[in-house]
Amino acid sequence: MELYEELLAKAIGKDVMRVTLPHLQLHAAEIVEQQSYAALQKIKAIIEDDSLDDFECVEQIVCVFERFGSDGGSRHDF
Repeated sequence: MELYEELLAKAIGKDVMRVTLPHLQLHAAEIVEQQSYAALQKIKAIIEDDSLDDFECVEQIVCVFERFGSDGGSRHDF
């Protein structure tokens, strides 16, 4: 991150931000639950796929996490 962005992020980070979506019918917990269930369905399908070796299985599971917004951390540096 460039110095400009770092300084701006630190300054803004001190304030409380409130986001409202007046037409949203789902609560945050429901959204996360739906996304989690969808991810679990994809992971289950990967695990049940006998055509994949262990490495490919783990690789595809990490990719599922990435598609849903989570990174693989240092475990995905291969």
